[in-house]
Amino acid sequence: MIDISESVMQFLLAFLVAAPLLGAAAALLPAPPGLRGRSPEQAVLRHGVTVTGAVLLAAIVLTLGFDHDHPATMQATTDISWIHALGVRIHLGVDGISLPLLLLTALLTFLCALYSYFKPPAGPAPKAFVALLLVLESGTLAAFAVLDLVLFFLAFEMVLIPMYFLIARWGGEGRRPAAWKFVLYTLLGSVVMLLGLLLIGVKAGTFDMVALATDNGRGLTASVQLIAVLAIGLGLAVKTPMWPLHSWLPDAHTAAPTVGSVLLAGVLLKMGTYGFVRIVLPIAPDGMHTLAPYLAALAVAGILYGSLACLALARPGAKGDLKRLIAYSSVGHMGFVLLGIATMTPTGVNGALFANIAHGLITGLLFFLVGAVKDRYGTADLDTLAGATGAALYGRAPRLGALLSFAAVASLGLPGLAGFWGEMLALFGAFEPAEGLSRPAFLTFMAIGAFGTLLTAAYLLVVVRRVCMGGPRPAGEPALADVQGYEAAAWTPLVALTVLAGLWPAVLLGLTDPAVQQLLAGGTQ
Repeated sequence: MIDISESVMQFLLAFLVAAPLLGAAAALLPAPPGLRGRSPEQAVLRHGVTVTGAVLLAAIVLTLGFDHDHPATMQATTDISWIHALGVRIHLGVDGISLPLLLLTALLTFLCALYSYFKPPAGPAPKAFVALLLVLESGTLAAFAVLDLVLFFLAFEMVLIPMYFLIARWGGEGRRPAAWKFVLYTLLGSVVMLLGLLLIGVKAGTFDMVALATDNGRGLTASVQLIAVLAIGLGLAVKTPMWPLHSWLPDAHTAAPTVGSVLLAGVLLKMGTYGFVRIVLPIAPDGMHTLAPYLAALAVAGILYGSLACLALARPGAKGDLKRLIAYSSVGHMGFVLLGIATMTPTGVNGALFANIAHGLITGLLFFLVGAVKDRYGTADLDTLAGATGAALYGRAPRLGALLSFAAVASLGLPGLAGFWGEMLALFGAFEPAEGLSRPAFLTFMAIGAFGTLLTAAYLLVVVRRVCMGGPRPAGEPALADVQGYEAAAWTPLVALTVLAGLWPAVLLGLTDPAVQQLLAGGTQ
């Protein structure tokens, strides 16, 4: 690690939030004559790669300058008054909980911009596409960096419009209904969430998340905490998404362009679970304690539902869409995250945060790969891909088939890869939940969750067998284009990080554990 002054750290964090917005505005302007390249379209796509690359570099430098000996301490903090009459402040900071999410967001957005440069999305001119991608990045980074409830809500809402247009204008079949469903579900949940955030701010006399977490709910009555957790939790649960509030997700993923699916699964879903950890757990612990068993029950219901839906889509003759299957798998995986949070234990919450990052890496890779398969075959229909047309990837595009198999076994939680640790720690947390929670109930939830891991393995292995395996390529059948150079550049970091996190989980847990311990004990410093 390197020694960086606090003022430079503050600048880096502010740069992460502001630079994509400035880049989005610049993307809509004409390119300077010397930077136009072969065409204006190429220039604006290169601009997207440049801006997201600069943001990723700033995130890496911020990580190198982060004091890893004190990850529970808020670092790179900026705290200035914004709306004095309401007590709203521009308060930014980063600790061991938010730092991995900032890095994940910066990495995935850069990889999406790089992928789009070589394979521009089909649709309108790319100027608006690049601008929307950068606005989406800014909103997501802001949600993980702000420490004021009002600013968190604004960042939470900021991502809706760019994602709506990415789906509605650059998506596939059924894109407009899917985009509307995404916006309406999230907006309705957000309205209720805003009421909960305002209730906390009014009753506690501050919107500052650090002060509220340090107070640990002592300034709020039990009834206020209960109402706040219900209201805030509803908005967060829609974004997570928690069963039965998940129904917007499969349609949005199926219709979204490849990079839209990657960002939706990789980072946008994490805003909901991050809100549970950053806001609900430390600010309203009594209300969370009351509702934790119900949250856990819905979480394991989501695990079972997502897995059974995937099994139904994977069976022969079901005409299941591979993108839709991966979307339903996210419902199950995020169920493990919610189960870990519901245990209210350091073990469970650390597992939830680890599973968040693992899901972003693995499912982001899966959507990249499914997009590549769809580009080559012209369809993501499982029956077509598994038909007697020599479609088996091992025989026609072996590297692509190997990568899809790798991502599938990583997603099912193979030990030694990133997907294993989060689910295991969430189940361990359910084995010994927080004091006052019903252990028999959580043991039941743990058993259901463990059964869900078997169902997950079942449907992913069925997918691998049907899509990747098969007889040799028929004579005269042309080989498919295997992994291209730009695809390898976009996918290799995700593969490497999936292996690194699986073999060396202490890198991530060393960041999150001290911060989680302090958060559960009474807030942040």
